[in-house]
Amino acid sequence: MVVVSPDFRYAIPLLGGHHGANDLAKELAGLGLEPVITTATESRGRDAVESIAERSGTAVVNRNSTRAVNAAMLEKDLPVHTIEGPAIVLAGPDVSLLVRKGEYSVGIGCRKGTGEEEVRGAVRTALAENGIAESEVFIYATTAKKMHEPGLVAAVGALSGNLIFLDDDTINAQTGTGPSRASKIGLLGVAGPCALATSKRKELIMEKKVYGRVTVAIAR
Repeated sequence: MVVVSPDFRYAIPLLGGHHGANDLAKELAGLGLEPVITTATESRGRDAVESIAERSGTAVVNRNSTRAVNAAMLEKDLPVHTIEGPAIVLAGPDVSLLVRKGEYSVGIGCRKGTGEEEVRGAVRTALAENGIAESEVFIYATTAKKMHEPGLVAAVGALSGNLIFLDDDTINAQTGTGPSRASKIGLLGVAGPCALATSKRKELIMEKKVYGRVTVAIAR
């Protein structure tokens, strides 16, 4: 949220400074307004997760992490680790994950032992049905219970995508998805909740759909 002063002189971000408001205020400078940036990191000349993401052409997957990380960056410089895939990263809630920019998140579930080709084919079919290019996907997500499914891991790698594994609490905290057989393993679902949990707008544009032994959902 950006407020413009009555004299049309200042553009002041009030909410979501690191989530677009600061950028909007700076864009209004083109109309002659002076942006007044008050977020702690910028006002003290420190970097922020969001500014690092902007410079590197990436987006923050787990936005809830940025509060803790940005607070720590006020006190000291934090390391930025670049990991070349294929790889698996296990990170805590106070670690911000940055991946390539994109509009859509894809949740994937599969039966045990499902092969790479079947998973890859299911994802590509789902994307094609919704008019989405592979380059528009910024994250693929599944349950941590699928961490040792080589077919799933290899399929996302073949799609040149980033795959993250979500814990049970994150998955079960989602709302707006239908019933799922995943309740047998203590989960609200897999494809739908995983897509929503990692999405930017929390909007499910394709509810879970079954393709053979693979389930796919898409959110943005």
